[in-house]
Amino acid sequence: MAYGETEKLARIKEFTEKVLQSDKTGHDMTHIERVLAMTQHILATEPTANAFVAQTAAILHDTYDDKLFEDVDLAKSRVIKLLTDIAVPAEQQVEIFNIIDNMSWSKQRFGEPAKLSLAGKIVQDADRLDAIGAIAIARAIQFGAIKGDALYDPTMPPRHITTKASYRKGDGNTVINHFYEKLFLLKDYLNTPEGQRIGIERDRIMHDFVNQFEKEWQQKDY
Repeated sequence: MAYGETEKLARIKEFTEKVLQSDKTGHDMTHIERVLAMTQHILATEPTANAFVAQTAAILHDTYDDKLFEDVDLAKSRVIKLLTDIAVPAEQQVEIFNIIDNMSWSKQRFGEPAKLSLAGKIVQDADRLDAIGAIAIARAIQFGAIKGDALYDPTMPPRHITTKASYRKGDGNTVINHFYEKLFLLKDYLNTPEGQRIGIERDRIMHDFVNQFEKEWQQKDY
């Protein structure tokens, strides 16, 4: 059966819904839907990008994330099988996997990521924008609770992180520290003009929250 791009995207979304149906970390299908919607929004401002590749990568970007899956190779093999079964061309598959494999924060900060296509830069922006703003505040608390991190400890300053291993290690981490260690940095790593525009306001919202949180914790807001 030959699938058009609309049918392919529908199959890809069905696959992702099944893969992420049990997620409790904030990397569930609602996150995927927001990243996809933001990808589509930025695509409208970047008409030269490959829209199918960008949307596919947006939908699939967490389906074999090493934060979520113990056997990353097995998870990725299932994605390869899906794309092959629905006849996504090999050259598009190469670009899609290049995006997913090189778009993460940990890869950019602590690895040697390959260069992203414009489609990849758009998806990277869309994913990072979901880690900035009001929903991002809720997701940070949700993820920290799942990991067992403390909400806040003023005796534990934000860590100076230089490796992926130390970034992922829970020792010495708190939810509020996560804003300083990652979320406040994301605005300056956005690629597209539209992503940068949206990031400015969302970044302000997070700073306002953390400033108010720390004042209340220290009883300095009255």
